[in-house]
Amino acid sequence: MAKYNDAKCRLCRREGEKLFLKGDRCYSDKCAYDRRPYAPGQHGRARKKLSDYASQLREKQKVRRMYGVLEDQFHSYYVRAEMAKGVTGANLLILLERRLDNVVYRLGFANSRSQARQLVRHGVFTLNGHKVNIPSLLVKVGDAVEVPEKRRTIPVLADAQQVVARRGCPSWLEMDAPNFKGLVKALPQRDDIQSPISEHLIVELYSK
Repeated sequence: MAKYNDAKCRLCRREGEKLFLKGDRCYSDKCAYDRRPYAPGQHGRARKKLSDYASQLREKQKVRRMYGVLEDQFHSYYVRAEMAKGVTGANLLILLERRLDNVVYRLGFANSRSQARQLVRHGVFTLNGHKVNIPSLLVKVGDAVEVPEKRRTIPVLADAQQVVARRGCPSWLEMDAPNFKGLVKALPQRDDIQSPISEHLIVELYSK
């Protein structure tokens, strides 16, 4: 499967805001976006007025990169969101939030979504007692994500309690850090997603 292998900090600079792709580093003084808050490249400092299409495209790219999803997969999420009841833009974000790698990240088992994706692919977690290695799997209400006892010595997992205390856990999830277990209490709602996302621009882009 194809994936982005270049510097992640370039993506934050390109989108003009922090996407928190490198975990704790994004909160430190080492953050590349804090040091160079302009687009990469020779003309990165130039001020450009974006057209409506460019604004829509940038918003789509921002969300896609934030969740680490490739173009075809992102479009399939949009099609599914459009067919579901409710507001298409909100449905899209809720589907992305329900991905297993995002849930692992939200629970504090990983410092970034890319790290969470790697841990899932290596079979570190169980879902309802069964070993899983599919980052795109969508969780349901009542699902339990747990780290088997033999895997709990992995350093990044050992810091889960500190990560949850520092970053917080969404209200739709419940984290039992001492037992390395998380529970999906409810499906996420649009209000639970605090990232500055204008999902209506994505809907406008795909509606053309």
